Amino acid sequence: MNRENEPRRTKAARIGGFANVEAVSVGGDSPVVVQTMWKDRLCEHDLEGTARRVMGLGDMGCRVLRFAVPDIDSARVLGRLAGMVSMPLVADIHFDYRIALRCMDFPIAKIRINPGNIGKRENVREVVEKAAAGSVPIRIGVNAGSLPRDIAEKVEGGMCRAQALVEAAERELAAFDEFGFDNVLVSMKASEIADTVSANRIFSGRSDVPLHVGVTEAGPLVAGIVRSSAALAPLLAEGIGDTVRVSLSDSVENEVIAAREICGAAAELAAMSGRSSERLRRGGVRVVSCPRCGRHGFDVHGFMSRWLNRLYALNRDLTVAVMGCEVNGPGEARHADLGITGAGNRVLIFRKGKVARTVFAGDADRAFEDALAEAMGDGAKAI
Repeated sequence: MNRENEPRRTKAARIGGFANVEAVSVGGDSPVVVQTMWKDRLCEHDLEGTARRVMGLGDMGCRVLRFAVPDIDSARVLGRLAGMVSMPLVADIHFDYRIALRCMDFPIAKIRINPGNIGKRENVREVVEKAAAGSVPIRIGVNAGSLPRDIAEKVEGGMCRAQALVEAAERELAAFDEFGFDNVLVSMKASEIADTVSANRIFSGRSDVPLHVGVTEAGPLVAGIVRSSAALAPLLAEGIGDTVRVSLSDSVENEVIAAREICGAAAELAAMSGRSSERLRRGGVRVVSCPRCGRHGFDVHGFMSRWLNRLYALNRDLTVAVMGCEVNGPGEARHADLGITGAGNRVLIFRKGKVARTVFAGDADRAFEDALAEAMGDGAKAI
């Protein structure tokens, strides 16, 4: 491999690994970590239901989960949840450093702060000292919309926004260095693709601090995935980015699916360029499906809505095809390990292009479930 094609190497940060919390390594040679952020305020009366959903996200490939913590009481509720699940949970703190201190009384695995908005230097010192004592990493989160006042004024005067994001991140890192704390990660996020890409490229050329990459406020499902893919796939293919979150105005499950698919696309881009793609490779089911048209004899959309999350929670390297008619399946999906399509009032289950079973439409889900279990083989487990 040419030296210019060698992947960027960062320091490794360890998230979790204490109490009941799984240890997740971010950076170094570790695989790129997929994460998401909870969409709602935590409700103490339904923590068991929340814990079940968190475990479901883990089955789908999410390794780290972040929560907004707007007040002290929310810190206590998040602390209770952290004791109920093994996935590392992250507390996202703004404005009040005392919330960060309270979070670290519990097995919360990481703190996300923007040091510029939690007050005076002594506040940052208290957070850093408690994090150091508990081996809790801190992510410095810099957003284009909340730059320090003096740097924002430079942007108004013509400074490149990407350079401004980098300057803000480096300023906060320097403050942490003064406190002797280096268990940090950095994110520099903008809603603009060019700013996100440029900032992360600039920073990666100057620092070995692990990078959390993402496009902030990317938009609703379709727009958000398109914008995130355009920004993140090239960065990840270049070896820039150690953990990724796709920010969508949609479900946490769809954020995880989108991040996994972007990592997969980045792996293909990296391989095309002669770069290593090992950190980006993901096992599990690959789903291919037709868009559906007026010729369809099978409700692809309805089937996918029922099955998508379940398929992404499987740990077998299978290609599953969901096709709307006999034109696309099994013919165009003959490469699939398992597939389903419709023909009239019947549904065809096929494997490697050959029809394995024909059932009535009402029996489609049960027949597919049986065929999937057979394709998976005995002893299959969720990821």
